[in-house]
Amino acid sequence: MYYFKGKARVFNSMEEADAAVSSGSIEKGTVIVIRYEGPKGGPGMREMLSTTSLIMGRGMDEDCALVTDGRFSGATHGPCIGHVSPEAASGGPIAFVEDGDEIEIDIHNRTLTVNVSEEELSRRREGWTPLKKPRKPALAKYAYLVSSADTGAVIDVSDL
Repeated sequence: MYYFKGKARVFNSMEEADAAVSSGSIEKGTVIVIRYEGPKGGPGMREMLSTTSLIMGRGMDEDCALVTDGRFSGATHGPCIGHVSPEAASGGPIAFVEDGDEIEIDIHNRTLTVNVSEEELSRRREGWTPLKKPRKPALAKYAYLVSSADTGAVIDVSDL
C-alpha cells in the first residue's frame, strides 16, 4: 500500500489505541494516530507492536493506517508511519490532530499530510500544553533532556 487517505482517530497512548482496536470500534478507512509515545512523551519511544499486531489480527492491515511518534520494529505490516518528529510532547503537528481530520499518506511522494488549514492548526495551538504522563524523577529528567527521534533520541550533555 503506497497511498492511503482516511479519517483520524486520535489516542494519547498505545493502551488507549489497543483498547479501541480490541473492542472493534475502529472502522475501515481510519488512520489511527498514537501520540505522546515519542522520546519525550513516552518517555523513551515505546514500540507499537501490540497495536500493529491487533490490527493485523483483526485483518485490518490493509483497511487502516497507523501514524505515531512512537517506534516500530521489523514486524510492522501495512501503512504504518512511525518516529514522527517533532513529537507531540515537543509541540509537533501530531499534537494538534483531532478525531475526524483527514490524513493522507503518499509513500511514492514521501508525504504525510493532515488536511487541516493553517488557520485551524494555529487556533488549536493556542493555549496548548503538552500531556505529561505520570513518571518517576529519573524518567522526567530523561524526558527533559532527550533529543528528537530524527536526531537519534539521545541525551547530549555537552552543554551541561
